[in-house]
Amino acid sequence: MNTDTGLPPLLVLLLAPLSGALVTLSLAPFELWPLGILSCAIYAYLLCTCNAGQALWRGWLYGLGMFGSGVSWVYVSIHVYGYASVPLAVGLTALFCAALALFQALFAWSYVVFVRPLPGGMLMGFPVLWVLFEWLRDWLFTGFPWLYLGYAHSHTWIAGWAPIMGVFALSFICALTGTCLFLAWRSRQPIACTTYAIIVISLWGGGAALKPTVWVARASEEPLSVAMVQPNVPQEHKWDPAWYPRILEQLQEATRPQFGRDIIIWPEAAIPGYLQRAEDFLAPLVERAGNSESTLITGVPYRAGDGIYHNSIVALGHGSGTYHKQRLVPFGEYVPLEQWLRGLIAFFDLPMSSFSPGPLEQPPLRVGAYRAAPFICYEIVYGDQVSRASRETDLIITISNDSWFGDSIGPLQHLQIAQMRALENGRYVLRGTNNGISAIIDHQGRIVKKSERFVATTLVGPVNVMLGNTPFGSFGTTPIISGAGITLFLMYLMYLGFWRDTE
Repeated sequence: MNTDTGLPPLLVLLLAPLSGALVTLSLAPFELWPLGILSCAIYAYLLCTCNAGQALWRGWLYGLGMFGSGVSWVYVSIHVYGYASVPLAVGLTALFCAALALFQALFAWSYVVFVRPLPGGMLMGFPVLWVLFEWLRDWLFTGFPWLYLGYAHSHTWIAGWAPIMGVFALSFICALTGTCLFLAWRSRQPIACTTYAIIVISLWGGGAALKPTVWVARASEEPLSVAMVQPNVPQEHKWDPAWYPRILEQLQEATRPQFGRDIIIWPEAAIPGYLQRAEDFLAPLVERAGNSESTLITGVPYRAGDGIYHNSIVALGHGSGTYHKQRLVPFGEYVPLEQWLRGLIAFFDLPMSSFSPGPLEQPPLRVGAYRAAPFICYEIVYGDQVSRASRETDLIITISNDSWFGDSIGPLQHLQIAQMRALENGRYVLRGTNNGISAIIDHQGRIVKKSERFVATTLVGPVNVMLGNTPFGSFGTTPIISGAGITLFLMYLMYLGFWRDTE
């Protein structure tokens, strides 16, 4: 049996990372979504006949292109705000992307060794394994659920599947479409090509048919009025004590005209000091918010005592509740192995990088007569966490400080992910940020209104409260991941039965 595609090594060296980079181009801000499908088709070609060792190499190169183009914006936080020298920041960024690329190396090796030999190993096995490895990235080593294929499709035909099975279902359809394209190209047989076309048309047509379906209902004809304050505080001044009074004054001045609206949102860590220190500043604002039936929601560090600190959200005035962030960002909010890393370089000593995670079970925030599921920054990328917390709530509120990533594509990807969470759960998402993009996203993942980046502004708009749950909101990723696992199991049973029949 041939153990290689016959491609020259230099061509592999170019084609594998370039095809991985196509995933990035399919996502925000480029949004050339067909390129994600093309990426899978090329990847399937690269892995169609190679051996296990070649698969490891090609998968790692593919991952290097994918993550090197898609998440290298971490360089901004390491160099600009972490004060690492350019060579050190480049090295740490390259190490980060190279480590993430190991997921693709393991995917390629697992596919070639365990899945490709199965009946339908390329047609079904490739997309099923793709989904399982995206899911693996969702939780392994705290998780890095970024650059999923499905995020490019919150507004394409297959978006209709998202409220049923979530972003992983869209990733599956993209990967399956890619393998069908490759298999049709390789076969060039009318019957086979027709079969692949029927599969693709059925999935995309089914998504288009489902897209108009509304799984939730409006609680009231009268929308809520929301104001999101975007202060645009420069990150280099955020934790400077000299700027503390100026930041509080800016928040106060921006908020005064908004009293009377149902919800007023300040971004993550809007108050650059512990909540306990800011009580005197907040007291008159809280009183006025209560008198005007406004709920003031702000991100603020929280000192719980005994050396325990949280990155938190509090609801004040006509609302109540405190939420402590559960998913902390490594090196940004806590330092792994800090007894060895603290003090080595400034990046390991960033301000407010000693937080503790909040408890897993926390009640929603009360926002007037409604309940809001709160998420801080990075947490909105975890689909299961969002679905669990949102089932018994009316709104989703996520606050962030994307200033850490400057004028990069990272915050734009972050917004796109928030749109998917709105679509999956059938809830409006209110996204308040320090420097943009703040946005009101409706229950179908569409941006109702958004702010410009790097300007101090207040985003004002209407928000509808939704009742009921989507299928995904009720069950999360369990059906799609269970289905993927069962599919692989059945393929193995078929393989074993075929093997015995040939003995």
